[in-house]
Amino acid sequence: MKELPPCPVEVSLLVIGDKWKVLILRELRSGTKRFGEIRDSINGISQKVLTEKLREMESDGLVIREAYAEIPPRVEYSLSELGETLGPVLDSLKEWGEMYKRLNAES
Repeated sequence: MKELPPCPVEVSLLVIGDKWKVLILRELRSGTKRFGEIRDSINGISQKVLTEKLREMESDGLVIREAYAEIPPRVEYSLSELGETLGPVLDSLKEWGEMYKRLNAES
């Protein structure tokens, strides 16, 4: 087990503080997706970065990777039980972003 910082906010940022990870979480909230579906739904993410972030998230216990022995191979990703608990965090980020956009539109 890796050593974590003492501050809980720092731990949260360590695990999901990456822009791409939050967007991957957003996409997987609606259900299981294949790699290409995730890549196509996140503007600007490269295949290399998506692979790296999915591996990190799987290692952190947020994402479940299911590989099927088919030709061509099929791999699906879904949120783990732990990953599902981030739903309220994502909802809060969405609400804050909407508020921020409204305030900037009024300025």
